[in-house]
Amino acid sequence: MAKLRKQDALDYHSQGRPGKIEVIPTKPHSTQRDLSLAYSPGVAEPCLEIEKNPEDVYKYTAKGNLVAVISNGTAVLGLGNIGALASKPVMEGKGLLFKIFADIDVFDIEVDATDIDLFVNTVKAIAPTFGGINLEDIKAPECFEIERRLKEELNIPLMHDDQHGTAIISSAALLNACEVARKRIDKVKIVVNGAGASAISCAKLYIAVGAKKENIIMLDSKGVLSIYRDDITDEQKKFFCTTNKHAKTLEDAMNDADVFVGLSKGNIVNEKMIQSMAKRPIVFALANPDPEIPYELAMAARKDIIMATGRSDHPNQVNNVLGFPFIFRGALDVRATQINEAMKLAAVYAIAQLAKEPVPETVNLAYNLKNMTFGPEYIIPKPIDPRLIYTVAPAVAKAAMESGVAQHAITNWEGYVQELINRLGLDNKLIRNITNKAKQNPKRVVFAEADHYKILKAAQQVADEGIAKPILLGDEAKIRKLIADNNLELGDIPIIDTRSAAEEDRRNMFGDIFFKKRRRRGFTLFEARKIMRERNHFGAMMVETGAADAMISGLTRKYSDPIKPALQIIGVQEGTKKVAGMYIINTKHGPYFFADCTMNVNPTAQEIVDITVLTANTIKQFNITPRIALLSYSNFGSAEGEIPEKMREATDILHKNYPGMIVDGEMQANFALNNNLLKEQFPFSDLVDKKVNTLIFPNLAAGNIAYKLIQEMGEAEAIGPILIGMKKPVHIVQLGSSVREIVNMITIAVLDAQARR
Repeated sequence: MAKLRKQDALDYHSQGRPGKIEVIPTKPHSTQRDLSLAYSPGVAEPCLEIEKNPEDVYKYTAKGNLVAVISNGTAVLGLGNIGALASKPVMEGKGLLFKIFADIDVFDIEVDATDIDLFVNTVKAIAPTFGGINLEDIKAPECFEIERRLKEELNIPLMHDDQHGTAIISSAALLNACEVARKRIDKVKIVVNGAGASAISCAKLYIAVGAKKENIIMLDSKGVLSIYRDDITDEQKKFFCTTNKHAKTLEDAMNDADVFVGLSKGNIVNEKMIQSMAKRPIVFALANPDPEIPYELAMAARKDIIMATGRSDHPNQVNNVLGFPFIFRGALDVRATQINEAMKLAAVYAIAQLAKEPVPETVNLAYNLKNMTFGPEYIIPKPIDPRLIYTVAPAVAKAAMESGVAQHAITNWEGYVQELINRLGLDNKLIRNITNKAKQNPKRVVFAEADHYKILKAAQQVADEGIAKPILLGDEAKIRKLIADNNLELGDIPIIDTRSAAEEDRRNMFGDIFFKKRRRRGFTLFEARKIMRERNHFGAMMVETGAADAMISGLTRKYSDPIKPALQIIGVQEGTKKVAGMYIINTKHGPYFFADCTMNVNPTAQEIVDITVLTANTIKQFNITPRIALLSYSNFGSAEGEIPEKMREATDILHKNYPGMIVDGEMQANFALNNNLLKEQFPFSDLVDKKVNTLIFPNLAAGNIAYKLIQEMGEAEAIGPILIGMKKPVHIVQLGSSVREIVNMITIAVLDAQARR
């Protein structure tokens, strides 16, 4: 798991606009008429309609897609009772997850009340605002009474995620683990270490999916819950141990157990305890960040173990994000009056079944695996699986309808699934996917400008996250001073001073290679060796000779400066005459790909073809199908001129030579991006109903202006430029890029290197 430093976390939450969420208008608001409709006097009309028919609140307001994440801060993460105000960053984070995974809007509400009556009355008083309520980080035993009362007194879906989230996800994992281990769930002996809200809810749901209450042993920090103890809460009494009177300690309980579920604290289970378990033991060590037993120790202790943790860097991550966004999505979409047992069980079975289905290639690629299949290392879907929203949400919605708590019926389930897919875009998780893929096989990336704080900060981050293995080029004394002055931690990351005496032999070797490449291009041997003191030449030669897998440069120099040595030393791909620059424009509807935005000033029709083919091949590396529009100021011959004619010619060549490519042109940008407009005016186009994701510009001016406009308007994140057409990975960041932008480019460079391997 990536190392997270205190200052990094503080910077993330404070830089730019403080916090992690904002409210964005969804209606036009630029004219006086718009404002009169939005507020007075126009707003009176929907108010009066809602007064007549309260159900119309879902028609005229955002209530139906708005969830409150509410806490009193009495049991925050691993921080304990830190109070309502200090819990706000966590609640904002939960809101962010709701939005990015299920397109659910959130207001986070921090209630300064530990008294049950006051808390319940406060939540009841504000409930009309919301379509659903997610209770969070409220300590036991109060959380049980709070949830019970609110469920009885409110008619909107409500769930305390700390109780039910882990229960739902781990129940799905338990069902599948028992199947893999060839054990019947009604026969397994289960040890639950932890006796708080989550543990009790887990045990209850395990019983609901088939486990026997008498086969469950629950422990708290003082040992096994038993009839001989008088310090037990009413909720805990439901799990008194009666079948094994001799088990008092965790070690006793685990002897011959089939299942261990840890919901306690790290490093309290040892190898001997794992070895004492029954054949094919199932171990869920869910304490975070440190599991009850480290993954490596548990796997070494037993060859037949089936292991899950709460961590993302091991197989079988039990993560609540697999559940709560999609459970609420389904509940909201049928206007459920509650989240009942039937809905929770529907989520369990949907998640469990999804793990048995063929894994999408995007998920395999993200984890650098060829074919994940149901088995000991894959008993539960990955959190990035794009199918979760349209698998879990419909299952929950159906259960709500069948159990009689739905107020709105879904009749077109195929249409509903498509609506869920469209909410986020098919490719909206691109950056998370490629980051996960990079981590599976990090590559050596050489930084030609390591004497800059942003480069060093980015190098620290990618090293911490396991994305890349940095190599720093520059004056070592200056770099070390920058590291010290900025409190960076770069450990044993190598620093190479290309001008030092220690590098003379390698400079000469690189110079000799360069001389052979450029001796008929005006270079002498002396000049070839001398130029290797320059870091862009040295770094490119490291990539060329295999001393590094990729190079990053360009932060402090104009774009052409690092390109020239890369082209001289590494050169272009075989069969390629041009290199080009592509940007990923990441939007809430998925990524778009722009080319060429950086290299070719006024390409010919054939060069447009070459750029299109290079771009398409690069996009395929992300496991995305390119759907390409060749742009112009003309639509299919509606205007004449140099630009429409060359884009028309390029389209003809592509149609003839690349018949499988989804491409059309020439067309204006609004027709490329508006399918209804395209379908209405030009129904013959090959791009109708294809959802264009790739735009090829007719010249450098058009492409460069377009991506910079979008980037500065703040509507999307631009990642690039990605240099395409090089024989080996070299990527040039923009002058003055942010640390985040540099990290994104490093990630792309690692993927590029992986693909070439």
